[in-house]
Amino acid sequence: MVERRDLDWEGCFNVRDLGGIAVSGGGSVRAGALVRSDNPERLTAAGWRALVEHGVRTVVDLRNDDERRGDSSPRPEEVTTVHVPLDDSADTVFWNQIWENELDGSPLYYRVFIEQKARFCAEALAAVARARPGGVLVHCGLGRDRTGLIVMLALALAGVSPDDIADDYALSAGRLPPLFQALGVADQTDDIRRILARKGTTAREALLGALDGLEVEKQLRAAGLTDVDVAELRARLVQVPTTQD
Repeated sequence: MVERRDLDWEGCFNVRDLGGIAVSGGGSVRAGALVRSDNPERLTAAGWRALVEHGVRTVVDLRNDDERRGDSSPRPEEVTTVHVPLDDSADTVFWNQIWENELDGSPLYYRVFIEQKARFCAEALAAVARARPGGVLVHCGLGRDRTGLIVMLALALAGVSPDDIADDYALSAGRLPPLFQALGVADQTDDIRRILARKGTTAREALLGALDGLEVEKQLRAAGLTDVDVAELRARLVQVPTTQD
């Protein structure tokens, strides 16, 4: 388990830096390279200052067009926003199947989404790989489902173990109840836990199952992620330890 990486940005509740997570072959995810969060539209001016001071220069927004409402406080000029809707929400047949089978709200839907919607995952990861110099923030609404999926794939491409990816995913659970309260909506935590229990699994096991046997790089390359994208993503994320004489 990596050390706590939560960030305190006023207006957001589920923000953390992925830096410090070990990668295979030595080294770790570079601090400040990739941050995940809930919707930053709620950031206050102080929250945006904290984001900029942390080094974030690109925001990758995974939400659908109809979810975007505008920022509560002005977004700094230093920040470039790239909108890459992940859901393919026009495919109502797909999403009706996800909802009817109670796969939404947890990693239960990740594997089927990757297998049927890999192109959208590749586009989101390409946005991270092609971002301007500086840190990249990836977010959706809660910073759990869509963000969790893209972070899972990014970390897998960087060489992070499935167990460490699952550890990172689990960190959102404790951050979401205050967010639900702030939004004035019902806390989903217990409902999702009950759904997972009915299916004989947990969020952790579901995420590990999504990765089990999945050839992440092969799947994403076939969906349009280029050799350059993969190389740039790894160069951005992976900090190789320096050798000392």
